[in-house]
Amino acid sequence: MRLRNLLTFVKVARLGSFHAAAQQLHATQPAVSARIVALEDELGVQLFVRDKSGTRLTARGTQLLPYAEKLLAISQEMREQIQQDAPQRGSLRIGITDTLAHLWLAQLLQHWRQQYPLMSFELTCDVTPALTQQLQNHQLDLALMVTQPQISPDLVTEPLCSYPQHWVASPKLVKPEQINSTMDLTNYPLLSFPRDTRPWHYLQQLFASQSEQPEVVHTCSSVANLIALTCQGVGIALLPEPLVHSKLDSGELTILNTGESVPELGFCCSWRLDDDRILPRLLADSGREVVLASN
Repeated sequence: MRLRNLLTFVKVARLGSFHAAAQQLHATQPAVSARIVALEDELGVQLFVRDKSGTRLTARGTQLLPYAEKLLAISQEMREQIQQDAPQRGSLRIGITDTLAHLWLAQLLQHWRQQYPLMSFELTCDVTPALTQQLQNHQLDLALMVTQPQISPDLVTEPLCSYPQHWVASPKLVKPEQINSTMDLTNYPLLSFPRDTRPWHYLQQLFASQSEQPEVVHTCSSVANLIALTCQGVGIALLPEPLVHSKLDSGELTILNTGESVPELGFCCSWRLDDDRILPRLLADSGREVVLASN
């Protein structure tokens, strides 16, 4: 389906005249008529009725009009966003979990800044349930967050990355040889991400099958504070490996082996299904490039 024919259809529909449409399009009236005929032949329906009272849309023409306008708008936006002489302007609201912000936010912003120098980014750092809600409420345009077991049907979700997780603690609190099973963890305070996050739900499911439950579970939404609290010996934490890599190398933290495998923590890019703009997808794709290139 040719965009030129769709544009001609929209002009005739909005102006109510083949002659007026031809003038605006700098084309002859026979050329405008030929484009409409070609579009009608392609769709197999009549789009206009022409009589003494003028030119008006048929029922099928009325049904087609909003779709044609949407396709033309997307085409125009695509051109503007990929042409170097027409840089994207405005602002985009991006939500990001604290884990990804801690690891990649600076690199992501630098990369996006190079690609879209005239764009401003409004950043929100929050837990995944809150980011999902804000996306659905049209308060965010793009979210980089933890992959959820159930994906909302009104969101587009694509994988970003995943990281192994380790039980870690300060050697001041516990020695590796003191932990040989999940049950041994219940003898110490635990540190976790906030209630209703995926890591928190994992802990609930893990200890639901144990005969003993941890007496104390402290939750915190700040990755920096979780790491600091763990290093200070406040408790044992289950954290993605990149967050604690340097602390493990320095000896401030040590890995505790329970003898049971721990699932990786996956992250995703997500935006609304009803968002017709191409920019959220482009930012998600370029963000994935940054993360994968650095892993």
